[in-house]
Amino acid sequence: MNLAQPTRSPIAVRTDYRIAPFIPEKSHPGYNIATLDPSVTALPARNITSADRFQRTRDDHSRENAEDYVELIEALIEETGEARAVDLAEKLGVSHVTVSKTIQRLQREGYVTSQPYRSIFLTDKGRAVAMASRARHELVLQFLTALGVPDDVAEIDAEGIEHHVSAATLDAMRAFLNRRQESTLQ
Repeated sequence: MNLAQPTRSPIAVRTDYRIAPFIPEKSHPGYNIATLDPSVTALPARNITSADRFQRTRDDHSRENAEDYVELIEALIEETGEARAVDLAEKLGVSHVTVSKTIQRLQREGYVTSQPYRSIFLTDKGRAVAMASRARHELVLQFLTALGVPDDVAEIDAEGIEHHVSAATLDAMRAFLNRRQESTLQ
């Protein structure tokens, strides 16, 4: 095998939509952040390079931070009626400056609205991302616990996995859970 040439293996990826909301200029194989559309199962095939896989991971990390913020903003609004930068900083374990910079980015991208020294609110677009992220988290968590992963470990693992899982993998997890549920009902 020639190590200078990257090996390519044909796998199915989805290329007919844009990459998630935070990097709209790049296509992202097999992933749609805004929806958990169960009809997305047939994906066009193309060769995936090592660079493609690394790019997906970098894209996922970028999106992960923003998804965590909108998810937490939604949770804080539900719990306390408002989301404040100081609360986000405390819950996320980051500085107020980090929160401010991220909120500014989320504002530019249309996910939140905010005024200095005021609460932070999600736009419709931000709520959609938060709901999709929470739904992915719940699905991954159910899948891990169905495999026998202890609840506390599954919760921690689901928090990381939810941001890096493709629509095809989510579909497989959903199908596994549905088959498992059907077999218990019989």
